[in-house]
Amino acid sequence: MRPFDYEVATDAPSAVAVVVGRADAAFLGGGTNLIDHMKLGIADPALLVDVTRLPTGEITDRPDGGLRIGATVRNSDLAADRRVRERYPVLSQALLAGASGQIRNMATTAGNLHQRTRCVYFQDVTTPCNKREPGSGCSALGGYTRYHAILGASEHCIATHPSDMAVGLAVLDASVIVAGVDGERSVPFEDLHRLPGDRPDLDTTLAHGELVTAVDLPAPGRPVRSAYRKVRDRASYAFALVSVAVVLSVDDATVTDVRIALGGVAHKPWRAHRAEAVLRGAPATVVSYERAADAELEPAAPQDGNGFKVPMTRATLVATLRDLTTEDR
Repeated sequence: MRPFDYEVATDAPSAVAVVVGRADAAFLGGGTNLIDHMKLGIADPALLVDVTRLPTGEITDRPDGGLRIGATVRNSDLAADRRVRERYPVLSQALLAGASGQIRNMATTAGNLHQRTRCVYFQDVTTPCNKREPGSGCSALGGYTRYHAILGASEHCIATHPSDMAVGLAVLDASVIVAGVDGERSVPFEDLHRLPGDRPDLDTTLAHGELVTAVDLPAPGRPVRSAYRKVRDRASYAFALVSVAVVLSVDDATVTDVRIALGGVAHKPWRAHRAEAVLRGAPATVVSYERAADAELEPAAPQDGNGFKVPMTRATLVATLRDLTTEDR
């Protein structure tokens, strides 16, 4: 790890100004991902701007009944918050499914959103990787692909997004509050992360120097059921092969509203709009759930080493929906 300068930010505008003014600067939150990458030689910022002392470490109630989650709220605190557990249990479940307790104690809300892929080729600086070094090639193509994408990939990158929390936020229709040189703006969560296209080195739609200051959750609204289910190679401290987050409303055995997000299958948390469209107004039955899963996975394009993810995603989605409506049958 090369030497670097370190500054502690006292307010968001000055932090933004410093990072915008230097292409080799980066924000530092909990550091659970960035510091690892600096040690591996994947990232080499010359200046780290520590934002953990900004006044963004609280979870506050919004006037509309939703919540505002500060950017530096630790993952453990967010998962344990009574309001989150009662009103947004899918988010608490997703957080507790990720990493270890020690890492959750350090990791921040904004930092979690900025996690980079755990593709083995991205983390190995001796191999070509378009995400790490644009234009060098994608070593995963034709290589080890057990953890790679089956949806939304490109010829330039087949990596997946690693976050569990982000899948939970995607299904909740969250918004991300961002500070930049022109002031503050709100970004719909689904628009925060990118598919790889021909620029897999860009993980998000944010410009260099834009700072996430909060995440807003809308009011839960009508009575809903929700669940997060994660399939992984071992029971703890493992990234998802496939994960499913569901928020579901059922009246008179009919799906009246549904939101679905998938993890471990794409370069970003994957909002399952095809499946949602099939389910709205459909009977709350396993047959409907299977049809919805098939519709979502119709464009899947697995690699030689991860074709199992298609039936695994189908089975996980169907089982999650089925278990949420078992009491109605």
